Amino acid sequence: MIGLFAVTAAGRRSAAELAGRLGPDAVVADGPIAPAVRRLWDHLDAAVFFLASGAAVRLVAPLLRDKHSDPGVVCVDDDRRFAIALTGGHVGGALAEQVADVLGCTPVVTAASDSAGTTPLDELVDQLDATVDGDLAACGGAILDGWSVRLVNPHGFPLPALPPNVSAHPEAPLWTVVIDDRRPTEDEERTLRLIPRTLVVGVGAARGVSRTAVTETIARLDREHGLDPRAIRAVASVDLKADEDGILEAVQDLGFWHSDGGEELSLLTYPAEALAGIEVPNPSEAASAAAGTPSVAEASALRAAAELGGGAPVELVVPKIKGDDVTAAAARIRPRGRLTIIGIGPGNPDLRTPRADVELRRASVVVGPDEHVDQVRHLLRPGTEVRATGGAEAVALAREGRAVALIGGSAMALEEAGADIELVGVPGVTAALAASALLGGPLGHDHALISLSDADTPWEVIERRVRAAAEADLVVCFHNPRPGDRRLGRALEVLAEHRPGTTPVGAVRGAGRAGERVWCAPITDFDPAEADASTTVVVGTSRSTVVDGRMVTPRGAQPVTADSR
Repeated sequence: MIGLFAVTAAGRRSAAELAGRLGPDAVVADGPIAPAVRRLWDHLDAAVFFLASGAAVRLVAPLLRDKHSDPGVVCVDDDRRFAIALTGGHVGGALAEQVADVLGCTPVVTAASDSAGTTPLDELVDQLDATVDGDLAACGGAILDGWSVRLVNPHGFPLPALPPNVSAHPEAPLWTVVIDDRRPTEDEERTLRLIPRTLVVGVGAARGVSRTAVTETIARLDREHGLDPRAIRAVASVDLKADEDGILEAVQDLGFWHSDGGEELSLLTYPAEALAGIEVPNPSEAASAAAGTPSVAEASALRAAAELGGGAPVELVVPKIKGDDVTAAAARIRPRGRLTIIGIGPGNPDLRTPRADVELRRASVVVGPDEHVDQVRHLLRPGTEVRATGGAEAVALAREGRAVALIGGSAMALEEAGADIELVGVPGVTAALAASALLGGPLGHDHALISLSDADTPWEVIERRVRAAAEADLVVCFHNPRPGDRRLGRALEVLAEHRPGTTPVGAVRGAGRAGERVWCAPITDFDPAEADASTTVVVGTSRSTVVDGRMVTPRGAQPVTADSR
């Protein structure tokens, strides 16, 4: 529950507005404020006070226990200039940013750890799915206190923006952070190791092999080759070994000692014919005769790494080693640059998905037009690089190994992105969907979405698309009409050839933004000159009508053609 407490008329108006945006979890308290706070306090997850910060502090101070159990408390002044996080750790900081988004004020988060939601290292561990070796809290605290920290990232993992005191070549570092799947060659004081799960171990064995033999051979990957067992993501073999007790028990032991409470270690198996086609440095005639493939350990390690990597490059880091009736090999899933294409919606913060916020904070570079970046600039980590370019540069930056967020993705980015980068899509509420909701949901029917501003598509091609949608009696949505361009007018003329003159045309300008305008008119009366690049135009079917300002389309009805009017 989120409690909203106000004293003045302006505060009560702000509380009501905020409650409407936060949803059913938000409750506006009635009556005298002090008794209401005491009555609701134990039930609150968060609280927002619309009064002076000093008054808010005096109200909640007797009720506070500790940072981890207290509700997040935010104070908003009557003029709605600031949303100040008072208590609740990162919960209070996150709430202040959410309130500021809704009310259009400035969030004030005074604790360094709260402003990020947690320390930069905590989030980094989550993003890398890494095991921690060292004092994470002490190193994170040193970063927040501004001490110099050295970052060692030999494999080139794409990282989010980090504070300026964290760098590869600092002067007199107090701490060192190492991101690696290998054991250190020597112990160093004040070193924090983050161990990503990048390794896959392939195992081949004779029938009846013992658990001890398998365990000992896998242990040599650590002892002789320096691979950290905590970096092992899976074990792989040929499917003939799917029920081999010695292998299964060794995998269970390895997962118990080195999983660090994370995802359970698994045994992946593949048919011999799938492994036989994989090129390996050490094929074996004996393996081919026994298992139907020239390689089990090396081939299964490479195959499983490729599968788990989802297209990332893989490499054999330890070729086949032999034990007592068992062989083992290790493959690495190499990191690659990350490009996230993010839809941030038509502009209103409550139409932006939570996943978009997470991915924006994960990026070290954000690419997009200034008007788009300005909508999310407050979500970016300090030090995040911003570039007002397009998809081509976003792809190039990702190929350099960077973590890149492209706002309002483009077809060019999708066309140019290849397997050498990780491509992630985060959909948003599009302007077309937002407009449809305001118009009564006409896009809930079969529809066509047609762009009128595609410079690479000749008008003849666009007109054929419009005519096909007209003949099919689909709802048609036009986006990006260009001011002064005759395309929208001509498109409406084509549709009018197949629909009654009463067919409604709905338009929404600036959906979800200040100055939003929604209007409807019959297709013969609609003025295309009123639509600009921020307007979405939706044309109903031959059976659509307007009821109370909203477009209504009966389902299952036979179309009415222009000739039957």
